[in-house]
Amino acid sequence: MRVRDYVGIGQRRQRQATYAMEVIMVGIFVIGVLTGNTGVIVNTGVGLLVTQLPPLLERDYGIALDPALTLWITTAVFLHAVGVIGLPWSDLNFYKSVPWWDHLTHALSSSIVAAIGYTTVRALDRHSDDIYVPPRFMFVFILMFVLAFGVLWEVLEFSITLVAESTGNATILTQFGLEDTMLDLVFDTIGAVVVALWGTAHLTDIVGLVEEWLDGRTA
Repeated sequence: MRVRDYVGIGQRRQRQATYAMEVIMVGIFVIGVLTGNTGVIVNTGVGLLVTQLPPLLERDYGIALDPALTLWITTAVFLHAVGVIGLPWSDLNFYKSVPWWDHLTHALSSSIVAAIGYTTVRALDRHSDDIYVPPRFMFVFILMFVLAFGVLWEVLEFSITLVAESTGNATILTQFGLEDTMLDLVFDTIGAVVVALWGTAHLTDIVGLVEEWLDGRTA
């Protein structure tokens, strides 16, 4: 049974929620432009590009994502964009003023990374006789894949923060120290574990679509 079956959210409502978040993100992007806030512009702009991946996959590759997956992706980038801008009347954004905001966005983002890794490897496993990934190893693979990506992201945050400080410019990604980095990796792991334990059952359809696309490419 899908999550939406438990909470009673139909596909139409999922599409409406996705569209509403995209509209709000456009508004946040405009605010960033009007206020000259580079961090808001870059983070929200990248988020808006990510929301266009589902329609791009469907249009160019014939891979139609389930509305729940599209909502999942959009929610992750939406919360990141909202966290960067915070409240208009406050000098602090949600990342700086809400202790758990960074943990929530890291867990959501890592779950998407885990889903991408699982979908890619599972589709290749089913598509090619030369590739075999034991089911028991898949759990380990998801964890290692997400942690590797998480470490890369933390290095990127740290590097961008150093460059911004040395040049006197505002940073588009903020690194809050070693403790924050360790907590980020912990919540990355939590997101990966959630997908490894329960999310893979919800990715069967997209795995099948990617497999069909691979079959078509090699036919």
